[in-house]
Amino acid sequence: MMEFIQTNLFLLACVSAGLCVAFATYVIIDFAGFTSARYKQKYLQETAIVMDDILLQLPPGRILDLSFALAALSAFLTVGTIFLVSDQQPTITKIIAAGLIAAGVTFPLPRVYLRYLSNIRLKKFNEQLEDALLAMSSSLKAGFSINQAFDAVVKENRNPISYDFTLLTQELRLGVAFDDALLNMSNRVRSQDFELVAIAIITARQTGGELTSILERLAGVIRERVRIMQKVDSLTAMGRMQAWIIGAMPFFLFFAMLYISPDMMNSFFSQPMGILIIIIVLILDICGFFVIRKITKIDI
Repeated sequence: MMEFIQTNLFLLACVSAGLCVAFATYVIIDFAGFTSARYKQKYLQETAIVMDDILLQLPPGRILDLSFALAALSAFLTVGTIFLVSDQQPTITKIIAAGLIAAGVTFPLPRVYLRYLSNIRLKKFNEQLEDALLAMSSSLKAGFSINQAFDAVVKENRNPISYDFTLLTQELRLGVAFDDALLNMSNRVRSQDFELVAIAIITARQTGGELTSILERLAGVIRERVRIMQKVDSLTAMGRMQAWIIGAMPFFLFFAMLYISPDMMNSFFSQPMGILIIIIVLILDICGFFVIRKITKIDI
């Protein structure tokens, strides 16, 4: 009788443990699926905004596919390099860790490149905005309307500012309210300088101010701001270069030590403590890179 009870209790404990494991696995898989879906949605939304900024007619999902492809390719090349460089057969832990690190580093590269193109476009727009304001002021002095002043900027055919003003004039021709069209362009360009211009033009139209002198003063303010930004960029160039060098140095040392002393590096991948140390070094290296970038980035 006691053996029967013990056997049933053991079976009940096994069934309970199995159910607990099954429910825990289900919760983990459901949470991972929910998190990945939210990340994919956010990734596609942010990518679509950046692609609109650089006028790239491409589905955002293609950028996500490209990110996965680059991550897989970098993991494959890293694992292949380890097999070619190592004298001994690399362990499974070493292969998985190296592949994950390479994939994690290369996965955000397409987004980083898109943001770089967006920043280049925004910088060029801000540099061209001064001449556009002076051209608009000259047109207003000549007796043209504000819409014709916008057309004068479009006819200069200086991208990207001419393209953005083309969209502005098209909205005005389609019947969009003047204030709404300016605000739409400000939201589309996301330039602090043009936001100031849009607010100044809207305020001048509502209060009856002299728009020509306002545009000339704004052009002078933007000219001085661009000059100061260029000076700040030149003064902080060494700090930005140091951030890249310091951030890349651990990776160069890693591959150098992997080639010079593969036995010592294999001990890092064969033990959990070694893998933990590598992960901590990567996190600290990335944090240090962004801290230096934050210090050298001065908003004006």
